[in-house]
Amino acid sequence: MKKLAVISVAAALMLSAATINFNEMPNHFKRVMPGGGNNVVLSYYDAIKDAKESVVNISTKKKIKRPKFDRSQLFNDPFFRQFFGPMFKDMIPKERVQRSLGSGVIISKDGYIVTNNHVVNDADEITVTIPGSDKEYKAKVIGKDPLTDLAVIKIEAKNLKPIKVGDSSKLKAGDIVFAIGNPFGIGETVTQGIVSGLNRNSVGINTYENFIQTDAAINPGNSGGALVDSRGALIGINSAIITRSGGNNGIGFAIPSNMMKKVVKTLIEKGKIERGFMGVTIEDLSKDLKELYRHDYGAVIVEVAKDSAAQKAGLKRGDLIIEVDGKKIEDANELKTVVGSLPPGKTIKVKYERNKKTYTTKLTLQKRPETSQSQASEQDEIGLSLKNLDEQTRRMYNIPEDVEGVLVVDVAPDSKAEKAGFKPGDIIEGVEDKEIENVDDFKEALKKYKGPKRVFINRHGYPMIKVLK
Repeated sequence: MKKLAVISVAAALMLSAATINFNEMPNHFKRVMPGGGNNVVLSYYDAIKDAKESVVNISTKKKIKRPKFDRSQLFNDPFFRQFFGPMFKDMIPKERVQRSLGSGVIISKDGYIVTNNHVVNDADEITVTIPGSDKEYKAKVIGKDPLTDLAVIKIEAKNLKPIKVGDSSKLKAGDIVFAIGNPFGIGETVTQGIVSGLNRNSVGINTYENFIQTDAAINPGNSGGALVDSRGALIGINSAIITRSGGNNGIGFAIPSNMMKKVVKTLIEKGKIERGFMGVTIEDLSKDLKELYRHDYGAVIVEVAKDSAAQKAGLKRGDLIIEVDGKKIEDANELKTVVGSLPPGKTIKVKYERNKKTYTTKLTLQKRPETSQSQASEQDEIGLSLKNLDEQTRRMYNIPEDVEGVLVVDVAPDSKAEKAGFKPGDIIEGVEDKEIENVDDFKEALKKYKGPKRVFINRHGYPMIKVLK
């Protein structure tokens, strides 16, 4: 099959004139208790039958090169050759194909589909099948947003059935919901549950989080599928589960439809998301901190980046941001969400508390760096993809607080790093006599130490040395 390439930014800009009109579900509705009677079967079939026709199966392929190793001694061993023959070494494949399954939701008649970024990320080939048909469609990626884990793909098809989109801000805990998708590749499946929580934002899955929590079973393959209410209206995109066993434990998360609409519109119109950036590290007000401030809400600045918008606006470590453009800031997540929804170059008015006095300043947002505390940094020269050890990363990878360094997320095949023996999950703690605390430290070390250099790593708690040439 022909390898499907993710469209370039230039190609995405050709689609800049495109837009999308969602098939909105009316906001006027009432909640009722289910009733019954003699010879009556309580069923939501009529409510969700249309929504089911809008949820598709997505299968992806990605070619993975096998790491090289020295086979010469193994294949020249007489004992080995006696049993396997001299031609066996030529039969070992140099690469393998990684396949995965997910789900997506049709949002337009002409083939736009929303799914999770992690479903289609880095895929060489994306295939879509729609309900009631065996026909396979090759899909192209229109745009991806890793920070919300959303992506838009498109197939060449007409007269599809777009799902009706509901207003996720109207949700209440206890509302009945249904997760529609293709778990484990067994076929279209519907699971039922309730909304068990709203506005979940400290899960550690995405950078921008405002999840709907549900106990409707979201299993592998459900990712990117639809979470619908009892009217069949889309109110979320299934994203992840919390589990210790790999199975469903009744805690699933979905991206709200209102967040999805904003991201999808931008991806279709521009091909990418550009977010405003203040250049601060922030935290919520803890119980102890509340005793030191007049306000009991807001986001506390714990670090201000050099030459950032925040520094230029006069903000300092310890300031408590309580308002942006007249909008009250309840906590750190709300500040992150508000700023992230604004474009670079926009000037905002920030109200903050310092030494129990309230001040106001104007701040012009910068463009959010593509490489940040929570994103991977590619070291193309040596083949390492690295990530700083921020709080979210430590939580996701179960890294102790006393371990310092940078996390190896990926190692490029046939790279210097692979030949040196680096593996994903390694934590680089030092290069020669330089301690490594972040990705920038590692970059500086590569420039400082020429030729072969010792790299000190922590691999699952065990210290090791690798020589990088």
